[in-house]
Amino acid sequence: MAMTLRLPEDLDAKLTERARREGRSKQELAIEAIREAQDRAELKVDDVLAELMNSDAEILDYLK
Repeated sequence: MAMTLRLPEDLDAKLTERARREGRSKQELAIEAIREAQDRAELKVDDVLAELMNSDAEILDYLK
């Protein structure tokens, strides 16, 4: 799916330089960054759920 992403000039300059240095496109780097951010967000949710399950295990067992 197509999407236009408008970046601040300083961020675009950094992205352009990194893409040049790594021999990759800015699109590839942006997609990679979005995927990594999504993975980190999912891990945080899983960690919170696991902590709740542990801390509230007694209550959850009672409710079963």
